[in-house]
Amino acid sequence: MRLVLDTNVLVSALLRAPGPCGRLVDLLLDGAIEACVDERILGEYQEVLVRPAFRFALPDIETVLEFFRHIAIPVVALPLDVALPDPDDLPFLEVAASAQAILVTGNRRRFPKNAIGSVVVVSPTEYLKALQRTP
Repeated sequence: MRLVLDTNVLVSALLRAPGPCGRLVDLLLDGAIEACVDERILGEYQEVLVRPAFRFALPDIETVLEFFRHIAIPVVALPLDVALPDPDDLPFLEVAASAQAILVTGNRRRFPKNAIGSVVVVSPTEYLKALQRTP
């Protein structure tokens, strides 16, 4: 299963490893699911993870970024002509659409139904529940 992880999911996973976001990252590490990224997403991951408010150690940030650079599926996303409440979220939607991946976010309101087209947008908890129901 291919996923695009919104930055808030990655941050939550690093802050609270035992929670749903942390479980998603564990599934990535185990190879049970695949992450899809492009350079814009990797850039946002880096930009957010280095913020002083999170107090993540620079070597840990680099380890996370290297993991995504080497393990995630690189996607050349086609541009979408949609308006989102926050234009910085567009790369996540474009990568999910181009990769036919599920977009996992902690804030679904940033991806209104009239803008997402055929992309499935779910919360981490919703994704994990759906995964449990899959035989």
